[in-house]
Amino acid sequence: MKITRLAKGISLKRPLEGGNEEQLKVVRQVLADVRAQGDTAIRFYTEKWDGFAPDHLRVTKDEIEEGVNSLDQQLYADLTEAAQNIRFYHEQQKRSGYRLELEDGSWLGQRITALDAVGLYVPGGTAAYPSSVLMNVIPAQVAGVKRIVITSPAGRDGKLPPGVLAAAHILGVEEIYKIGGAQAIAALAYGTETISPVDKITGPGNIFVALAKREVFGEVAIDMIAGPSEIAVLADDTAFADEIAADLLSQAEHDKLACAILVTTSEQLAKKVAEEVEKQLITLPREEVARASIENFGVIYVAETLADAVDAINSLAPEHLEVVTKNAEAVAEQVRHAGGIFIGRYSSEPVGDYFAGTNHVLPTNSTARFASGLNVDDFVKKSSVVFYSEKTWAENAPKIARLARMEGLEGHARAVESRGWEKE
Repeated sequence: MKITRLAKGISLKRPLEGGNEEQLKVVRQVLADVRAQGDTAIRFYTEKWDGFAPDHLRVTKDEIEEGVNSLDQQLYADLTEAAQNIRFYHEQQKRSGYRLELEDGSWLGQRITALDAVGLYVPGGTAAYPSSVLMNVIPAQVAGVKRIVITSPAGRDGKLPPGVLAAAHILGVEEIYKIGGAQAIAALAYGTETISPVDKITGPGNIFVALAKREVFGEVAIDMIAGPSEIAVLADDTAFADEIAADLLSQAEHDKLACAILVTTSEQLAKKVAEEVEKQLITLPREEVARASIENFGVIYVAETLADAVDAINSLAPEHLEVVTKNAEAVAEQVRHAGGIFIGRYSSEPVGDYFAGTNHVLPTNSTARFASGLNVDDFVKKSSVVFYSEKTWAENAPKIARLARMEGLEGHARAVESRGWEKE
């Protein structure tokens, strides 16, 4: 990994490689085709890119059962326990509306209502992600969403990974479609003969999925435009180089465009981590992917002071941040911008990816400056509620009418003034 000295006051930015015009052109063509041709276009693009011609798009109960039965029983138990942890954490995010009682029987309130239907995209291709099923479905269920749809690209054998099917089975989700890419986003947004449209689409995917979500936003809601995975580690001389290197590689192996950054106050740790990364890369099964990530988007920064290091982290606003320092909890309190924060030696990032209960769908590309990870609020909407009594109306109608006329909206003023006397 490249080692560079961190200049005081520098603003770190994630090295980006986003979609290009050619990719966007492809996505727009797919969206248009699915909107016009429905299932026919879905089948065409599935065969073209995923390598199999589906005779049916929806996963059958027999296919789900086959996947569940083929999964190791211990793994099924581990997924079940992880689901329990995730549900427990997200249950704490639930909130109800409120009602504020005013004088004379008037009241104001807020009503919180779950979305009717959501589509959850589970990535596939180079790896299987049962954890993404848990992370997307559970907050939607906790919110009270009635219809939950999963789409995920199948392999060339036309099957979804057993772990993905098992995770869905554990959560009781049966509406699953073996389609991926931009065509899956189009199906969820517009609907086809087989798939009814949804109100919101969540879940990460490749660049074509991200671009498609951006294009359909407005017709449906989306959670975020998720970029390649990122990890930043803030460490001092108390950290162990082999552990930090392993943590950096845990995200580098996701994607050739993933980003792994270490910010440290220890030059000695920086050198040891760089050596360890190279040593561990050689034995990593996904070496080719991880090596491309490390070579193109991996950096180690050496900061003069811990304060400079924290400032650099806040400017980077990473998706995942590990704090492995003396008094790590106090240091973490100084971090204002990060999607997920992992404190101390034993809180390695994969703990949150799989088991702790926190959500692993997190803001990337420095959007943690203003965005949050996936949570129960993403699956509800809020309606304001007003009830004015006659007396409260009478006291306030003249004020409202004056404000309306100040803005040149006579119709607004008349609407308020039209009330207040007996009508035949």
